[in-house]
Parts: sequence; C-alpha cells; structure tokens
Amino acid sequence: MTDAKHITHWIGGKPFDGDADRRGEIYEPSTGRVSGTVDFAGQAEVDAAVAAARAAFPAWRDASLTKRAKVLFRFRELLTEHRDEVARLISSEHGKVVSDAAGEVARGLEVVEFACGIPHLLKGGFSENVSTRVDAYSILQPLGVVAGITPFNFPAMVPMWMFPVAIACGNTFVLKPSEKDPSASVRMAELWAEAGLPDGVFNVLHGDKAAVDGLLAHPDVKAVSFVGSTPIARYIYETAARGGKRVQALGGAKNHMVVLPDADLDLAADAAVSAGFGSAGERCMAISVVVAVDPVGDELMAKIRERVARLKIGPGDNPESEMGPLVTRQHRDKVASYLDSGVEQGATLAIDGRGTPVLGGGGDGFWLGPSVLDHVTPEMDAYRDEIFGPVLSVVRTGSYEEAVGLISANPYGNGTAIFTNDGGAARRFQNEVEVGMVGINVPIPVPMAYYSFGGWKASLFGDSHAHGMEGVHFYTRTKAITARWLDPSHGGVNLGFPTNG
Repeated sequence: MTDAKHITHWIGGKPFDGDADRRGEIYEPSTGRVSGTVDFAGQAEVDAAVAAARAAFPAWRDASLTKRAKVLFRFRELLTEHRDEVARLISSEHGKVVSDAAGEVARGLEVVEFACGIPHLLKGGFSENVSTRVDAYSILQPLGVVAGITPFNFPAMVPMWMFPVAIACGNTFVLKPSEKDPSASVRMAELWAEAGLPDGVFNVLHGDKAAVDGLLAHPDVKAVSFVGSTPIARYIYETAARGGKRVQALGGAKNHMVVLPDADLDLAADAAVSAGFGSAGERCMAISVVVAVDPVGDELMAKIRERVARLKIGPGDNPESEMGPLVTRQHRDKVASYLDSGVEQGATLAIDGRGTPVLGGGGDGFWLGPSVLDHVTPEMDAYRDEIFGPVLSVVRTGSYEEAVGLISANPYGNGTAIFTNDGGAARRFQNEVEVGMVGINVPIPVPMAYYSFGGWKASLFGDSHAHGMEGVHFYTRTKAITARWLDPSHGGVNLGFPTNG
C-alpha cells in the first residue's frame, strides 16, 4: 500500500510534523479497500493546536473588519475554484456521488458568503443622552479559541456552518472533523493559508474520543460547536457546559413528511425518494418517515416504487450514479438490520435494497440500495431509531390531526415537511407542529445561510442554532459601555481656537 495517502493534523499554519501514537484507517466505501491512514490526536496534539490558536488570537481579534472580510472573500474565491477537487475528496472517502458532494460544498460556501458581510454583522447599538451628556453603546467582541466537532456525513458543509462565522467574528478555531473522511478539512486549511489567514487562526485535529475529550476539558477553549447523534450531543453539551464553556450541540433527527389527500402525489413521491435516499440517507435532514394521510397511501407507495426502480446505484465517481454506498461496512450492516426487525415487528418490506444491482458490479463496497418499510407503527424500532441510511418508513394515518400529533410526540424535532395544495392547512401545520425547521412542499427545509439552522427537543442542546445571526451571537459576547465626555464649557481646560483680546 505504498501509494496510500496519509493525513495528519494542521496546526499553526502547516501540517503537523510529530509522530502519531495512534492512527486510523481511511476506507474507499465503493470498493471496501483501505485508501490511507489518518493520525489520531492525543493530549499533546490537542494542547499544541489550542496553544497555536491562543497565540494567534490577540492579533486576529485586533485585525480590522476590512482585513477579515478580505481574507474571507479570498477563501471563498479559492474554494469556488477548487470546488470539484474538494467534492472528489469527499466522494472518495464518504461514498456520496460527486454531484451531491459538490452541492454540499456550494451550501457551505453560502455561509462563507454570509460571513463576508462581517463589517455589517458586527454593528453594535448606540443611544445618545441616556442621561445628561451620557451616551450608552454596545459592542460585540470575540470569545477567543473556539472548537468545532463535526460528523462524517458532511465533511465540508457542516464545518462551514461554524468556522467562517467564528473566524469572521475574530475568534481562532480548532476543527475536529470525522476521522472517517478527513481529507476535505485539511484541503480547506490549505486554502485558508493561501487566502492569507494568519497561522494558527484555523487548525485541524484528527482523531476519536480522546481528541474530543481533550478539547472539551481544555481551559483555553471558550466555546464548542457540535453536530452529530443525540447521545453524543447530550454528552458534549453536559461535559462542556460543566466546564463553563458556551455550547451549541445539534443532535439527531427523525424527520417526517406529511402527505395530505389533496397533495400533488407526483411531487410528493419525487420528494420522498430524493429526500429519503439522497446521500444514501446519511444526513440529519433526510426524510425518514412518510406520513400518508388516508386515502393516499397506496397510490403514493405505487409512485415511490416506480421512482426507486429507476434509481442508479453506483460509485460516487461514476457520472451515472445517483446514490452511492454507505460510509462503513459496520454502518451498512446496522442499517440493513432494520429491514429484518421491521418485518419481525409487523411492517411490510415493500422494497428490499439488499442485492440491488450496482453499476460496475460493486465489488466489496458497502452497498445497500433504497429500501421501504410500509405500514410502520410508532412502536417499531425502525420508527423510533435514527437509522441514518436509505430506509424509508411509511406510516398510514386517518387524519391531519393524527399526523401532527405523531410528529409532535416524537422526541426529535429537527425538520419536517407537509405536502398539500391547501394554504390554510399548511399555515396551520407550520403553527402547530413542534419542530424547528418546516418545509411546505419542500422536503428538506435547510435554511439559507442568513437564517439559522437548528431543531427543537432532543435535536438541539444549548440555546443557539448554527450560522445566521444566531451564529454571530454565539461566537461573540456583548459589552455594554456607558460614557460621559464633559463639554469644555464646564470650566476646565478650554480646547477652543485661541483668540487675541
């Protein structure tokens, strides 16, 4: 394996030159082969990255907003130029098709573009004469060293929910990406350096729980952002908050899509297939439950079958592929196990993705085709668990009220959608449903960068959502100032123009 790649940390503006006590393997999901290794950080590497970020903070904090914006604009230009390259890196390590990976980079770039407006975003407030000749104003100042811990499913986009805003606000950043697909984060670090970002402002640590715990416990890390599963989000939140850190921890999801009897069923079927099986279902905003309100269930299922039958499953670098493999063999096997447990618990296996033909044969890749469990009920494991794969559950309900009650009773509250041609029903749904992000005839309601991303209930720990103005407020703290400047007429020093006489 002499040609295998080796990924190491990025600390202080360059690749880390130390030796790693531990390493992990990087896989190519479409073939199952090991394509390289990645160094795992221990406490020494965590300390080095945080020290580099801490040393860089004073100068970056005091850099003008104009300078920060110029670096951000240059980073945006470079990442746009290298978008296809970064997408291929993502595809080779995650498995998603290249076009999907390119779309991920594009959505991340939207946050970079939002952060380019930092001179406007950091405006404070000013009140004149709050008392006689006394003014009051507020300013937003950065926190210091902040950390981001991000998942495997979006190795470019999710980090870009965090670091562009954090860096624009004057903080320095330590990113701990997933060890499963680490290359994109290092490539973005190189582009930051080329854009003129000072050494130490952006650092990348690779590794597992040891690296995470090192960041959570480090006294110089002032805030932690996280996206991942709910159990880990809860752990991140409780551990970091106990240490006095500011935390935003976005957890898991069980996103429902309600289809009312008056909906355009072709549109709804297209949405269910694209939102359920895009990126092999490995995304926190995937639709994993279709709630069909009688009497549309059978017709909707027929249309979903037609569309799934036409999907092309294959390697991410094949232009014909519409869905790639799952990220690891273990994850593929776990996802596939829900097909058996669903049937055992009373569901109907309407579409079995095991054995789905793969373009090029598939080799020993981590393949599972689109699968659908029909007549699922809330007691089943397939309904209760976040499967995080290409398994769509269809639940039949008798009314709108039953559908909304089902969603609001679910412990997760990340995203949801409703398909209907009734504006009144849609407006009622957006008002009543207990979920943080809502789509109306839109299956994956991910907000634009100038709004904020985040769910409710067990899908979010902490008080702040990602990017948008909530992101700006998360990465800054407000300082209120009250000032009195005496007029020369008070009888002291007179700074007026001198005259004769």
